[in-house]
Amino acid sequence: MSRSVDNLWLHRFACLTALATLALIGLGGLVTSQGVGMSVPDWPTTYGYNMFLFPISQWVGGIFYEHTHRLVASGVGLLTTILALWLFGTKSRPLLRWGGVAFLLLGVVAGIWLPGDKHHTGATLVLVGAISLRASFFWPNCAPASQRLRWLGVLAFIAVALQGVLGGLRVVLFKDQIGIVHAALAQICLVILCALALFTSQWWRNLPDKFSPIIDRKGLRSLLLIGTLLIFAQLVLGATMRHQHAGLAIPDFPLAYHKLWPPMDAASVTAYNQNRMEVEAANPITAFQIGLQMVHRIMAVLILCAVTFCARTTRRQLGARHPLSRLSLAWLVLIMAQVVLGAFTIWSNKAADVATTHVVVGALSLVTGVILTITSFRVLMPVRSASLAATPSATSGLETRKPAASSAE
Repeated sequence: MSRSVDNLWLHRFACLTALATLALIGLGGLVTSQGVGMSVPDWPTTYGYNMFLFPISQWVGGIFYEHTHRLVASGVGLLTTILALWLFGTKSRPLLRWGGVAFLLLGVVAGIWLPGDKHHTGATLVLVGAISLRASFFWPNCAPASQRLRWLGVLAFIAVALQGVLGGLRVVLFKDQIGIVHAALAQICLVILCALALFTSQWWRNLPDKFSPIIDRKGLRSLLLIGTLLIFAQLVLGATMRHQHAGLAIPDFPLAYHKLWPPMDAASVTAYNQNRMEVEAANPITAFQIGLQMVHRIMAVLILCAVTFCARTTRRQLGARHPLSRLSLAWLVLIMAQVVLGAFTIWSNKAADVATTHVVVGALSLVTGVILTITSFRVLMPVRSASLAATPSATSGLETRKPAASSAE
C-alpha cells in the first residue's frame, strides 16, 4: 500500500473515531437527560454479567440506555487504540505482539485461578490476545506518522482510557462531581480526535500551498481562541447543571421567574420549590443552582456576541471565500441553533430529545471553534512575527549596499 493511500485510510479512520465519539457524547447526554445514569449499579460488570455477554432480553427501560452507552464507549476505546497504533506504523508491531502474548498469558492464568470464571474474564483476555498477536504479523504496514501526531495519538488513548475509568467510578462511588469531570473530559477527547482527523487530512497538508500566510492585523487568532474557551467553559457549566439532578432551576425563558434577575433569598427559593411542577420536585432547587443557570444564560449571550464578532472580523480580513470565513459562518449558525435549542430545552420542560440535541450541538460548536483556532495559527501570522521576519532582510539589504558605496569611493 502506498503512503498516500495509507494516509487517506488513516484520515478516514480518524474521522470515523471522531464521529463515534460524538455519538457517544450524544448518548451520554441522553442517559443524563433520561435520568437513568444509575440504572446499572455495578461496573465493569452489568448486573453480574460480563458487559459484552449481558442478555439482550434484559435490555429494558433505563438499562437499555445505560448499557448501550457502555458498549459504545468500549467501541470508542477500541477505535482510539487502533488509531494510536496506526499512527506509530510498523513501530507499533512489537508492542502489539508482546501485548498479545501478555493478554494470552493473563487469560490462561485467569482461567486457572478463577473458579467457574462466571464473567468469562479468561476467555475474553485470550480472545483479545489472540487477535492482537495475529494482527502484529501484518499490521500496521505503513511508515510512522510525525512525532507530534504519534504523541497526540498517545494522548487520545490516555484520555479515552481515563474517561472510561471515570465513568466506572461515577457508578461505583456515586459521586456527581465525577460525572461533571467525566462530561468535561468527553469534550476534550472529542477535540483531540477531531484534531487528529484534521492533521491527517490532505486538506491540512495542502493548506500552505493554497493560502499564503497573512498578517493578522486584527488579532483574529486570539479572538477565535477566546471564543472557543468560552464555549468549553459553557459546556462545563452545562454539565454541572445536568448533574445537579434538580430539573430546571429556572422554568421560564427569556425571563427568570418573570424577572430579569430572580430573587435568590431563602424565602424566594422556598416559594419557587413550592410552586414547581416538575417530576423531580422532590429534589428541591437551591439558590446556587438558580445562580448557576443565570450565569449559563449570560455566557450564552457572551458567546453569541463573540462568535458573531469573530465571523464578521474573519470575513472582513480574509474575504468571503476563504475557508476560515466559511467555517466561521458555520460556527455562527451552530451557536444560533444552540441558543434556540437552549430555549426549547426550557420550554419543553427538558424533553430528552431536545436536551440531547442541545448537548450534541454544543460539542460540535466546540470542535468547530478548535478547528478554526488551529487553522488560524497556520494561515495567519502575528504582526510582531511579520515585523521580525522583515527585519533581517532589510538589514541584509543595507549591508549589501555598504560595500558598493565603499568601492565607488
